[in-house]
Amino acid sequence: MKELIKFIREQDPAIRRNIEVFLYQGLWAVTIHRLAHRMYKWRLFLLSRILSQITRFWTGIEIHPGATLSKTVFIDHGSGVVIGETCEIGERVVIYQGVTLGGTGKDTGKRHPCIKNNVMIGASASILGPITIGENSKIGANSVVVKCVPPDSTVVGERARDISHEASLNLEIKELRKRIDELEKQSQILGK
Repeated sequence: MKELIKFIREQDPAIRRNIEVFLYQGLWAVTIHRLAHRMYKWRLFLLSRILSQITRFWTGIEIHPGATLSKTVFIDHGSGVVIGETCEIGERVVIYQGVTLGGTGKDTGKRHPCIKNNVMIGASASILGPITIGENSKIGANSVVVKCVPPDSTVVGERARDISHEASLNLEIKELRKRIDELEKQSQILGK
């Protein structure tokens, strides 16, 4: 619990004192999920589901008791978050409101995403299917992700695409255009 409180304080500058962390519904949802997950592993499926549904009613966050969450998962402004049964979430992951970590309805067995360490998932993003989101990646708000995301990436948009390398490519194109303009000017001067 201490690790989680420390992580939450690092992530949210609005928190002035440790006691304020206890007002966050994400803290309660993740903490109670740990008990529901234990029950699920002990094959107390009905009891674990009842506990998770009570938590959903109380916090607005639905975490299936079968989902595996690390010690430092922070659900900020958590209303509407849904985390599926076979989802796995690594360390130092931040999830904002309205996020769905769900299935596509087509898969059996492993049906939900694997979120690696140090990932940020923006508001209302949907990550669907048995895919992996690589370490240190960022998923933009409202993105729909249905394919694996490599480590150190930033993806945005409906049917999210990787934009982490677009900025450097755009800069190279600008430099090439500038050089072409200079060469054209030189050729015009030489042609006179």
